Amino acid sequence: MKDCLFCKIASGEIPTEKIYEDEQICAFFDIAPQAKTHFLVIPKKHIANLMELKETDAPLMGQLLYQAEELAKKLGLEENGARFVFNCKEDGGQTVSHIHLHVLGGRKLSWPPG
Repeated sequence: MKDCLFCKIASGEIPTEKIYEDEQICAFFDIAPQAKTHFLVIPKKHIANLMELKETDAPLMGQLLYQAEELAKKLGLEENGARFVFNCKEDGGQTVSHIHLHVLGGRKLSWPPG
C-alpha cells in the first residue's frame, strides 16, 4: 500500500535496522519500546489488521508466528518468556494499519496491560 509506514519499511523505502528478513516477513525493534526487548514482526504483504485475514493468509501468519518465536529465543527470551500481541483496530490499540505482532520481554509484564 502506497502510504503505509510498515509497507515502506518492509520495502526498504524507509530504512530501519531489520533483525530478520525473508521474502514474506521482516522484523525490527520498536521505536518506542515498552520492555527491555520489544520488536515487531510484520508480513511484507499489506494486511490492515487481523479482521482482514483471509484463509489464504494462514500459511503466511503461521510463518510469522514461527519466526517471532525463533527471534524471541535468539534474543534471550526463552527462559523467562515473552508477550506476543496483535492489536486490532482503534479500540484494540492499533496505531499503524498494517498487521504487526509485538514481542515484548526482558521484564515482568502485568495484566491487564492498561
